[in-house]
Amino acid sequence: MKIGILGSGQLGRMLALAGYPLGHTFTFFDTAPNSATSNLGATTLATFDDHTALGAFAAACDVVTYEFENVPYQAALTINSHVPVYPPARALKVSQDRVIEKEFLQGLGIATPAFLAVSSEAELHSACLTLGTPCIVKTRRLGYDGKGQVRINSQGDIAGAWRELSGAPLIVEGFIPFTRELSVIAVRSIDGTVLTYPLAQNVHRSGILHRSEIPAPEVTQELQAAAYQIASTVLQELQYVGVIAIELFDVDGELLVNELAPRVHNSGHATIDGVVTSQFENHIRAITGTALGSVEPRSRSVMYNLVGTLPDLSRLTALPNAKLHLYGKEPRAGRKLGHVTLLNPSQRDEQTLEQLLGGVSVAVVTPTS
Repeated sequence: MKIGILGSGQLGRMLALAGYPLGHTFTFFDTAPNSATSNLGATTLATFDDHTALGAFAAACDVVTYEFENVPYQAALTINSHVPVYPPARALKVSQDRVIEKEFLQGLGIATPAFLAVSSEAELHSACLTLGTPCIVKTRRLGYDGKGQVRINSQGDIAGAWRELSGAPLIVEGFIPFTRELSVIAVRSIDGTVLTYPLAQNVHRSGILHRSEIPAPEVTQELQAAAYQIASTVLQELQYVGVIAIELFDVDGELLVNELAPRVHNSGHATIDGVVTSQFENHIRAITGTALGSVEPRSRSVMYNLVGTLPDLSRLTALPNAKLHLYGKEPRAGRKLGHVTLLNPSQRDEQTLEQLLGGVSVAVVTPTS
């Protein structure tokens, strides 16, 4: 099939790399040049409000998908009038506004942090009194990798948070004293089959995912089943096709949903090397109507992001069972340049890698919960 991808970053790159061995071809649509997919297919450069360009792009495709969740809803509808778009446009609408997203989840009986929408400094004061401090104030739309959010530790922080984030609709979320951060990568096929990968345990630095381990340690059958129930409920309600990531807080064995990401996800990168069928291949399988592949792990897999600058790659690849993936991007502060996955690593392997990445992480310590 001819598959169109909205966006041409590293996720689009990895989707294409997973899809070419299956016999598919790819074309991309983006608003900026110098993409990570430049050697993998033609790119249409246009804005998302250029309906002529969107129509021409759709005409060259059998199916269209996207690699980031901020594709404008109307653009997805325009393309869908010509060719199927998966995941469906409704998934974009739900996930692009944090208030709508949490109302959607709570309407399905899925637990989330307590939250309030605010549109003025006075409402922000009121919300902080209601939810208590500490709490987290975020923009309702956009914002990723820690951007667009501020932690409020006391009433004295409110004025500064308002100055930093005002001008955009906001949401205040109650602070969750979680045991750990988890995510579940799930996939739903056109025929309604739902599979979930083993839960991933995630560690962030400065709001950016640093380390992700699949399978997460100390996951009971009950916890994995709870993650499956959350995912299948969301996917069924949205009539979803493709891969979704659901970010979770583990609070003493109970799962709360933090956010939805209607796409392949950074915390699922370890599936490329550590699982029978990667999240990228299963996304392609789902949107093309092909039977889904096994989500059984081949090994314990620990993925580290390479952010900002690259370490000594010769030392990195000398680590036993290290699998390096570079995205072809120029170094820049806070930019994800690639990732490395360690298969069945020893603690010494992880400590060596942490030193190469410029720090020592407590992430190698198995949580007690």
